[in-house]
Amino acid sequence: MQQTSGSAADDPVAAQADTPRVLMYATAFCPYCVRARRLLERKGVDWEEIGIDGDSERFQEMAERSNRVTVPQIFIGELHVGGYDDMAALDRDGKLDPLLGID
Repeated sequence: MQQTSGSAADDPVAAQADTPRVLMYATAFCPYCVRARRLLERKGVDWEEIGIDGDSERFQEMAERSNRVTVPQIFIGELHVGGYDDMAALDRDGKLDPLLGID
């Protein structure tokens, strides 16, 4: 996970309060998971990752929450963004930063 950038240097507690929780269900070596991590790193946001490698309960949890069985599955706050391609499309359209609380 990466440390939040931006105003976090001025007031880390306030910056965290304004930043939505990013949650990603992923596997260790999935190329789309790697790309999603890199995009989140470039954005400088924290995220929580739930590894589903060999964990059928976590896989079932992901499938029920997202109605999908592929990884990664990414949530920003309560919004299901989708997979890496979906998140990258939001970024290309200029819609990802506002979701992440980035100015």
